[in-house]
Formats: sequence, C-alpha cells, structure tokens
Amino acid sequence: MKTTAGGSLGDLPLDQVRTLLAVVDEGTFEAAAAALHVTPSAVSQRVKALEQRTGRVLLLRTKPVRPTPSGAVLVRLARQLAWLERDAHAELGLSGAGEPTRVSVAVNADSLATWFLTALTRVPRDPPLCFELRREDETHTAALLREGVVMAAVTSAADAVPGCSVRPLGRMRYLPVAAPEFAARHLGEPVREALAVAPVVVFDRRDDLQDGFVRGLGGGHGAAGAARHYVPTSEGFLEAVVAGLGWGVVPETQALPLLRAGRLTEPLPGTKVDVPLFWQQWKLDSPALAAVAEAVMDGAARALRR
Repeated sequence: MKTTAGGSLGDLPLDQVRTLLAVVDEGTFEAAAAALHVTPSAVSQRVKALEQRTGRVLLLRTKPVRPTPSGAVLVRLARQLAWLERDAHAELGLSGAGEPTRVSVAVNADSLATWFLTALTRVPRDPPLCFELRREDETHTAALLREGVVMAAVTSAADAVPGCSVRPLGRMRYLPVAAPEFAARHLGEPVREALAVAPVVVFDRRDDLQDGFVRGLGGGHGAAGAARHYVPTSEGFLEAVVAGLGWGVVPETQALPLLRAGRLTEPLPGTKVDVPLFWQQWKLDSPALAAVAEAVMDGAARALRR
C-alpha cells in the first residue's frame, strides 16, 4: 500500500477514506463529526467527494448508516491502514507505543467454548495484545471479514475473502446426542424418523447442524422437528440437551465426558457431523497478526481432527 506525498492512496484521499470509516463506526454523520472534531457538513462533503471520485454509492443513509458492498471495500482498506499505522508507531517508538495492540477476530461459539481461548493463551505476551472477539456462526464469520469489521476469522468458508489469506484448521466433530430419559420417551424405533419429529435444541435461527444431520439421514430430504428450543450459547445449548429439552448436535469434546457419565446417550451410535474450519486473515505484514495466527494454528492442531 503506497501513499502519495499529498496524503492519498493512489486517487483516494486518506482523509476521505478515514471519514468514511468514522461514519460507519459511529453510525451517523453527526457522531462521526464529533469523533473527528469537524462539522457534520465537512463529514458529508468528504463522503460525497469520495463517492464522486469512485463513481459509486458508498453508504446507505439509514440509522445507523451501513456501507454498500463498494463502501465495505473502502472500510476494510481504512481499517488495514489504521492497523499498519499502529504497527509503524510501535516499531518507531512514537507516542502510544506502550498501548496494547487490539486484534479483532470473529469466531464461532463452539470453538470459543472449547479450544479457541486456550489457543490465545499461547500468543506471546510481548508486544502486548488485546483481543476483541466477535461471536458468530462459522458460516457467517467470513462476512465480518468482507465488511472489514474484523481482521481475522475462524470460518467454514474455504474460499478466501478478497484481500485475505486462508489456511485449513481441521475438522470440528459433533455428535448427535440426547438425555437418556428424553431418548426413551421420544426416540424410539425407527430412530431416523423419530429424530425428524422429536423436540430439538437449536443454537439460533442460522444454525443448520441439526437440520443438516436429519437431511443426511434422509438422503438429502427432510429437517429436524418443528418443536425447537433456541439456546444461543454453547454452554447453554449443552445444558438444554442434558436437561432433556430436546436432542442436539454437540461438539465431541463436550459430549464425550457426559456420555461416559451416562448423562447423555447417542440415539444412533457411530454417527457424527464433521465441520471443516479455516483461518482467514488480512494479507498484512504484521508481527502481531502473525503471532495470533500461529497460536491459533497450534491450538487447532491440538484440538481439531485432521
């Protein structure tokens, strides 16, 4: 990324790009103006000038404002520039160099509850880092990368987001399980058909693991039952299944101790769901981001299946 002596990135003035980012982050032109210590009129003029320069609408004037797909590209660029500037300040020993570097990562709830935090403990303490974790379904974490909200993500998307690199982490294994009393009451023979009508625990309305499992049993047809309990935390999801609210697909590492203790049972022993996970991150030459990536890769190698 090269900037010209006049403070521009090619044909994109940096003050306009940074202003666009401020509007997206603050939600309104007025709040962005306060954050930048300029007038709302100046913010509006900068955004309009950038839209004219690019020939594209960059913001949806909603409340809060939202970037268009073209605007998201420039928002991501602005965040990357800010990240590089922080790295440069730290290396040069300029003001603020003692402050921790903030690394924003999108990660799915099950990874967060099982192996991801342990991996982060292996990141070197020097230079100091702070983590901003965004919990999101693994099928949607790539969208946060694409929008420039985070700089790295644990995702099920194997295709690299533009401007990002991708590395395989491994497969997270899930087991379909239920409380013994629930299984005796709802999951009689034939079990495959019973799973399609029995009450089920689902993480949220984006969670397709249970439906996908039933579709797999039915040759690509069908779905889990209509009686659904939505429990949007990994720990709460597990507790709901153990309590007998419904059956569910649970990470193997969480399920195995409870299976051994007799608190859970497998309605169809030997069946499983494997979800491949990938690490995607901005293509930046950043020591801090590289250190996080290596710790995550090491943690995944210990916790996930190859």
